[in-house]
Amino acid sequence: MTLEILYEDNHVIVVTKPNNIPVQADDSNDKDMLTIVKEYIKEKYNKPGNVFLGLVHRLDRPVGGAIVFAKTSKGASRLSNEIRKQTFERKYLTVIEGYLKQSGTLEDYLVKNRKTNTSYVTSKNTKDAKRAVLDYKTIGVDEALSLLEVKLHTGRSHQIRVQLSNQNTPIFGDQRYNKNSTVGEQIALWSSEIKFKHPTKDEIITVTSQPPNRYPWNRFTN
Repeated sequence: MTLEILYEDNHVIVVTKPNNIPVQADDSNDKDMLTIVKEYIKEKYNKPGNVFLGLVHRLDRPVGGAIVFAKTSKGASRLSNEIRKQTFERKYLTVIEGYLKQSGTLEDYLVKNRKTNTSYVTSKNTKDAKRAVLDYKTIGVDEALSLLEVKLHTGRSHQIRVQLSNQNTPIFGDQRYNKNSTVGEQIALWSSEIKFKHPTKDEIITVTSQPPNRYPWNRFTN
């Protein structure tokens, strides 16, 4: 694969993660983004030995779009702190089946089943339940599909997928949470914008990424 660099300096690198590539090594032994970006840095800067690369946040394996890595330990620490303080902004584009009102906030409590690697909505008092909050805005409607912009306030496992499915508006092509999806369909969820304060400069970095021009995304392009 050709690595698409969206932003890079001494402390930070932001790249496009293609669909279906894991962020870090897993049981599949498929090549992962952490390894791919390390190899890029090693080759570009002719670095000997092991290359440091900090994993700041994650995207589910089937999901594509912008993802941030830290090239220094200082960058990793400060970006991780931004995520904890919820000043690291993440927006996604997604195509759902059905309709929601023009804009709104979804707040739920989620529990992750580690054996099945799935999450589900539960009550606030359930053991291990974690609060999950997102804002959404409907920016397009095409027959039975809607295009949403989603802003995450928390980063729970499969959060957007589970919360939208719980509204009976599952994400198109979501093999795990959309019972209508067919084998081979690609989930229509894309990391479209990331905004964060640079780890060492008094500067806000905004990086955007556009989803691929294929169905169902191309139903909403002008």
